[in-house]
Amino acid sequence: MADISGLTAALADRYRIERELGIGGMATVYLARDLKHDRDVAVKVLKPELAAVLGADRFVVEIKTTAGLQHPHILPLFDSGTASGFLFYVMPYVAGETVRDKLNRETQFGVDDAVRIAHEVADALDYAHRHGVIHRDIKPENILLHDGRAMVMDFGIALAVSAAAGGRMTETGLSLGTPHYMSPEQATAEKEITPRTDVYSLASVLYEMLTGDPPFTASSGQAVIMKIITEAPALVSVRRKSVPPNVVAAVAKALEKLPADRFENAKAFGDALTNAHFSDATAARAVAGAGAGSPRGLTIILGAALALMTIVTGWALTRSKPTPPSRYALAFAADQEPDQNGFALATSDGSRIVYRGPSITNGLSQLWIKERNAVAAKPMAYTAAPTAAAISPDDGSIAFVQAASLWRVGITGGAPIKIAMNVSNAFGSVAWLDDHTIIYAALEPSRLVRISENGGPETVVWKSDSLTASNLSALPGGRGVLFHACLSPCSEGNVIALDLRTGVTRLVVPGAKAAYYLPMGQLVTVEADQTVRVTDFDLTSLTAKGQAEIVLDSVFSNGGPGSYFSISANGTILARRGSAIGQGRFTLTWMDRSGKQTDVDTAFTFHVTQFAGNVGWSLSPDGTRLAIGLNSDGSDDIYIKALPHGPASRITFGAGSKTRPRWTADGRSVTSLTANGVLLRRADGTGTDSVLWRGQFDEAQISPDGKWLVVRRGARNATSGGRDILGARLGVDTALVPVVMTRFDENAFSISPDGHWIAYQSDESGRIEVFVRPFPNTNDAKFPVSTGGGFSPLWAKNGRELYFVSRHAMMSAIVTGAPTHPLGEPHALFSTEMTGLENGWYTPWDVAADGRFIMIRRADSQREANLPLIVIENWMHQLRAK
Repeated sequence: MADISGLTAALADRYRIERELGIGGMATVYLARDLKHDRDVAVKVLKPELAAVLGADRFVVEIKTTAGLQHPHILPLFDSGTASGFLFYVMPYVAGETVRDKLNRETQFGVDDAVRIAHEVADALDYAHRHGVIHRDIKPENILLHDGRAMVMDFGIALAVSAAAGGRMTETGLSLGTPHYMSPEQATAEKEITPRTDVYSLASVLYEMLTGDPPFTASSGQAVIMKIITEAPALVSVRRKSVPPNVVAAVAKALEKLPADRFENAKAFGDALTNAHFSDATAARAVAGAGAGSPRGLTIILGAALALMTIVTGWALTRSKPTPPSRYALAFAADQEPDQNGFALATSDGSRIVYRGPSITNGLSQLWIKERNAVAAKPMAYTAAPTAAAISPDDGSIAFVQAASLWRVGITGGAPIKIAMNVSNAFGSVAWLDDHTIIYAALEPSRLVRISENGGPETVVWKSDSLTASNLSALPGGRGVLFHACLSPCSEGNVIALDLRTGVTRLVVPGAKAAYYLPMGQLVTVEADQTVRVTDFDLTSLTAKGQAEIVLDSVFSNGGPGSYFSISANGTILARRGSAIGQGRFTLTWMDRSGKQTDVDTAFTFHVTQFAGNVGWSLSPDGTRLAIGLNSDGSDDIYIKALPHGPASRITFGAGSKTRPRWTADGRSVTSLTANGVLLRRADGTGTDSVLWRGQFDEAQISPDGKWLVVRRGARNATSGGRDILGARLGVDTALVPVVMTRFDENAFSISPDGHWIAYQSDESGRIEVFVRPFPNTNDAKFPVSTGGGFSPLWAKNGRELYFVSRHAMMSAIVTGAPTHPLGEPHALFSTEMTGLENGWYTPWDVAADGRFIMIRRADSQREANLPLIVIENWMHQLRAK
């Protein structure tokens, strides 16, 4: 439920608002209790963007015009007014379904039922027209079926809104009427609307009740309107032969392009539907033919079509006088900055930004909310370490993935509710559909699962033995979902459309990383080359059409399927621009204890894939060589680079990547990690590889005395819950034994040069901190080192200091040797904000014997650090211009 606490309080003496019933184009509907009359009512609250341009007093005056309508087929208006800044009106709460609900369930009505319902609506329209009220928005959603009897809802509300807006309706961003049921004069924004407009809309609804589709369908609202203006619909009998001739003729006449050619009033239309002898040859010929009536009529219609090129009609996103797009870089306070490799999403109206930023409690990350009219962003409690998120279509809630579970939380905060488990932590692994369901990517085996937004039973809608899914985005009307599918590791892939009606998948954009559907009928895609492109998209066939045009370039990428780009329903774009990790050039740099940088060898530049977390580098004990993972032959291998200006020699070969090298204490060999285990290789490249221990690990180090191999599991353990540090005595043990094994998550370990201590990071305190234990007897003691968050500990070569990274600085703790407190109070050496180290990677740096730190920096002009968040508002205007 949206935040209507002010309205709830203001109406507390009259109505008790209980829950949200639904949301429409102009209002959100709530179930409430009329306290005075002890009855259920429906309270409709106009959308804030609409109320913002309506004069409250004038709205109340205008809506009184509709309050006097008393008819058995009109849902009456009980009350209206303004409260706490909200404009509202109250109607009876009637149990039943709308024509739209029944169409969704049954596709078509029985002929007799359809004609009866249309006749009852025509009777209601005739009554209202004789009282000077035109509905202006007849559609299946506004016809309620109560005990089989039709009741027209929202009668005259559109008129009241239009009149109250004082001609400023375009400022609301809303149009009166729904594209599929608009009359041609509505579509071309004629100033004078007559009762014959309602006759046309009712005929369109009857057409859909009989055939299963409205008279005109297309992939976008604007395309529908163009057809309404320029094309003639097929006769009802073409699509359903059992419809009586008088009904066919009546519908054809009511759908005439020119109002003067339609029935003179709604009563005449209703009478024709029930008169078996009614016929209208002129109308039948006009509808059956390709023309639109007389030559004069065709001229008028084509003129209107040309006028449509300068006025835009359609759904809530379109405006007659659209605001030109605005572009700006959004600045944040240092402790609120969006995560460089995270995500940012805008609500459908662009008024809020939801993004992944720094955690205020545990040094990881969490969700933040930035209001358009607020200076500062606000953190969202209980959302630590989110890996994906989606905003509900009504902008009221957020779904996010945390620790392989799917959670839902109100956009204004509160306690999250767990919806599902076993959810993939992949980038963009969740999409929220407008039919109140959520699609998420599940863990092994790879599959897409559909679940109610409130939780409950799950349905597998797609599965694969070889492909993984990420970057999910919803198609409208519960039609389907777009997603990126690729082979693991996910370096390349394609955008796939899943038809949720049939379960069939279709290749949409080969090689693209993500795609987003726009309500104007276009597809926005993020390509592998970091460009953003737009192309036409047919929602019926789920196919992209025409030539894609580049609209943005250099979108920042994480090197895999993730890209820092999103677009909301109203065209608000959020993006970061810069070279992707692994796609920029890097070089080595020395950094002294004050933070001063000195290049090592500017001639030595390289690409790496996720340099900080995945490949890594390590200084030899004497500081003359660097072992570094570089990409070659499609995989990562270990190279030895002579410092400062020597060559880089490759020492590992064969299939599979070798990552995260570490030197042995004697400087003769280097360990690395492969998919099959821990590999040992001589640093001069001679000899053969030897596998020290088989298994899949994410860290490994041989103790300085060469007796122990210590490793860290690459995945969380089902028994302990976290990742564990294990070890074995080389040549003695045949199985790994616990070194640090708790129910918490431990990693990023480092054994001291004398072999007496092991430092590691753990989340046991609720946030990641650095701890030290004696080695190998790790259960004898445990000493906390950091207090404000700490990552990636590494010992000085002389063993007298322990370095680690806080969120913003390189820290040093001096070894004291005291039995109860072996390390002193940590102190900051230099800022790490320009190095990328604040993300907590596994020592993406090393330290020489003289105390200098070797790191890498961007060799090209673009840097990951401090890339601004680019905001483009009203981008739809630019798209329409194209």
